[in-house]
Amino acid sequence: MENQFDPRTTSVNAATVGVPRAARDVGLRSYMLSVYNYMASGVLLTGIVALLFSSSGLVQTLFNADTGRPSILYWVALFAPLGIVMWLSYGINRISTGTAKALFFAYAGLLGVSLSTILLVYTGASVAQTFFATAAAFLGLSLYGYTTKKDLSGLARFASISTSSTCSCSCCASWATGGSSSGPRSVMGNRR
Repeated sequence: MENQFDPRTTSVNAATVGVPRAARDVGLRSYMLSVYNYMASGVLLTGIVALLFSSSGLVQTLFNADTGRPSILYWVALFAPLGIVMWLSYGINRISTGTAKALFFAYAGLLGVSLSTILLVYTGASVAQTFFATAAAFLGLSLYGYTTKKDLSGLARFASISTSSTCSCSCCASWATGGSSSGPRSVMGNRR
């Protein structure tokens, strides 16, 4: 099966016949800039919502005050972004551009609500350091791929194996030590 997004393919697309290479590069650069702008706006919205939601005390509504366990609102906040992703995935060919943009920003906001619980466990400085390290890695890989014109899709397998290994090690460490002592329940108070 041919991958139409593979930069190594040399086939000529009917839409690019007669278009100079420089014009295609300008168009691609403009398109990629708009994609990066949307993604940066979405990440910024997620961060602002998470910060405001956790600092205003609204994050406490996600947990039952008597037991410290997640409330029904927590589960809604946790799975609502997944619902929007499924809506976008299955309906992207039937919805308008404006609706898709609205759903993207709704997803970013709901993800901020969902991720606000991280600020109950970790300090703001720790979260900011992790965010900026990840952003720097993304920027470095983007610039490397753009300037060298190399296909970086081979890194996907390495990244997925690294991520699953990290998650497995975290779970094993949590089980071996008897669970996390600094989770949301300990912040809320462990009342049984």
